[in-house]
Amino acid sequence: MGHHDTPDELRGWFTGRLPDGWFSAVPQVSTDRDEILVIGELPDPTVAKDASDAERGAARSARIEAFREETRGARMAIADDAEHRFGRKVAWGVRIGDVEQTFTTLSVPVMTRLRMRERATLDTLIDAGVARSRSEALAWCVRLVADHQGDWIAKLRDALGSVEAVRDEGPTPGR
Repeated sequence: MGHHDTPDELRGWFTGRLPDGWFSAVPQVSTDRDEILVIGELPDPTVAKDASDAERGAARSARIEAFREETRGARMAIADDAEHRFGRKVAWGVRIGDVEQTFTTLSVPVMTRLRMRERATLDTLIDAGVARSRSEALAWCVRLVADHQGDWIAKLRDALGSVEAVRDEGPTPGR
């Protein structure tokens, strides 16, 4: 398998592999080293013109749950094919309007050595009810950094992209 599968190739594969009519637009396919996340847009259920936000929200949630149940077998088969082909687990999600729900997302164990002071920070988050476990507390911390330092992280990613491009231009042993 290649971790060299480009996002375009992944999106193309899933677009071709998914049954027609599942989604109202081309699915959004994102990936990291461990997981491929496929998020599809579902059509908004038709509700009464005077429907409240609560009614509209309930209709969207019911549509998402129905999609999840009705497509489970096919999604599992597609995920198995993708896992063999791309070497990564597949997670699914759907979006209707501003409601997005993911199912079967992978919780990847992170091997890390934290010092006592860092573990104490995670334990404080657990004691305060912010997280149920150290791994959940760590995920919360990572999200916080991403939310508050998002621009800086984006600059780092851009810089890494430039490094990869320059490295790819360089000499390769054995050529």
